[in-house]
Amino acid sequence: MIINKKKVYRLCKEMGILKPQRQIKVKHPRRLARNRIVTGPNQLWETDIKYGYIAGEGRFFYVLSIIDVFDRSIIDYHAGLTCEARHAVYTLKSALWKRRLDKNATKPVIRTDNGPQFTSNLFAQTCKDLGVEHELIPYKTPNKNAHIESFHSILEEECLARYEFNSFREAYEVIHKFMDYYNNVRIHSKIGYLTPSGYYDAFQRNFVKALPICA
Repeated sequence: MIINKKKVYRLCKEMGILKPQRQIKVKHPRRLARNRIVTGPNQLWETDIKYGYIAGEGRFFYVLSIIDVFDRSIIDYHAGLTCEARHAVYTLKSALWKRRLDKNATKPVIRTDNGPQFTSNLFAQTCKDLGVEHELIPYKTPNKNAHIESFHSILEEECLARYEFNSFREAYEVIHKFMDYYNNVRIHSKIGYLTPSGYYDAFQRNFVKALPICA
């Protein structure tokens, strides 16, 4: 017996034996990164995830860092054996608190790649609730996230590659010390051969002129 599929669908619908249709979740609209001229701190932040390996435990760990494009400071970071959307949300909230922007009407733009932590509904809704503009770089364009990519290269060359970690605790302690060293000791040629924290403080006190950055 040959029967048209449309008739089968109509008959099944009349008998109420159709399987419930999958509900499509409404996704937050995505904003693609655009070229910006950054003239001060807390205008544009970039974030990304770096992988490391623990030889003694045979597993990977993750470092999620948030950098201020203007002063190159690592405002906050997450280091853990997992890195999910909730960790990205917590780190963003903590970074806003550290810069005393959590109750400020003007928030920075946060730029990310298209990793699942950043394209999740949780991260998108949190940015919306906080009043933070979230923009994503186009696929296969890491140059749009150049500042955080550069920092993670430094993290790899000057920290992670120099150790063979036996435990996550050891890795965490090394990363914590390096973050402090990077922000407060290591000078940066792009910000007048000052440390990131030194440049940020000097700018806040009007001791240095802004060095506009195209990002």
